[in-house]
Amino acid sequence: MTASQLAFVFPGQGSQSLGMLGDLAAHHPIVVDTFNEASEGAGVDLWTLAQQGPETQLNQTEYTQPALLAAGVAVWRAWLEQGGATPAALAGHSLGEYTALVAAGVLSLTDAARLVRLRGQLMQDAAPAGSGSMAAVIGAEDEFVDEVCRDASEDESVVVPANFNSPGQIVIGGHVAAVDRAIALLGERGVRKVVKLAVSVPSHTPLMRDAADRLGEALATVTWSEPQLPVVQNVDAIVHENTVAIRDALVRQLYLPVQWTRCIEALASRGVVRIGECGPGKVLSNLTKRIDKSIETRALGAPDDFDAALADWPA
Repeated sequence: MTASQLAFVFPGQGSQSLGMLGDLAAHHPIVVDTFNEASEGAGVDLWTLAQQGPETQLNQTEYTQPALLAAGVAVWRAWLEQGGATPAALAGHSLGEYTALVAAGVLSLTDAARLVRLRGQLMQDAAPAGSGSMAAVIGAEDEFVDEVCRDASEDESVVVPANFNSPGQIVIGGHVAAVDRAIALLGERGVRKVVKLAVSVPSHTPLMRDAADRLGEALATVTWSEPQLPVVQNVDAIVHENTVAIRDALVRQLYLPVQWTRCIEALASRGVVRIGECGPGKVLSNLTKRIDKSIETRALGAPDDFDAALADWPA
């Protein structure tokens, strides 16, 4: 394998768990060091929160986001410290895009941690509890789900595709009433599996437009550097070369759908045949297998998996 065939991806919300990366940290002290550095930006002790909870706080959007950012960067740094191969490209799912940008040298970890905690706060403020909803639609075509969302939407109550995660796995989101109408329509039209998600913030929907505007103002207050590695961004599955375009894509990402299927396809089109998932869990590895079975995927968050990937993917 050449470095040009390897990419790393970074997970978003939903991959967090109490005790995440605890075993990896026992072998690689840089993991805790990275969490401590991110804690300075986030203004909260992220390592203690990730290991000891309370779990209800870890699962609150404003804390989940910096904790997962720290986790992704921690695995990335541990990999490089052990002499692992530098990948040819990066991508991150939703919040994970910020992690990818830290890995690419575009943002400092402390700045990114401050930004993603604020991002979480803005998202929560934009959709007060009980106003928004999301659901996973399994086994339906993209165009079909898009059509149902249009049929279920009204002037003041909208639902849209929010994540194109893999073929046959789409997340929809919007106002509670509109999501409920879409679920009913999907059932009437033959979709057998729709799962309401345990989230109150309808990410990547028009309900986040005001939050995106405020996020854009915050993004303008930090230092941005040119990327040292290409990052395929969610909103358009394109590698943006300059920081103005990167920031614009981050703003649009908050109220437009995550094009994750296209992101993996974009990596494959660049010659990628192996993808490592930097962070806790295996969410993105499982999605990659659904998108392109020819890509070898490894989740790197557990010590045995991490060591095996180091051995099998030499620099």
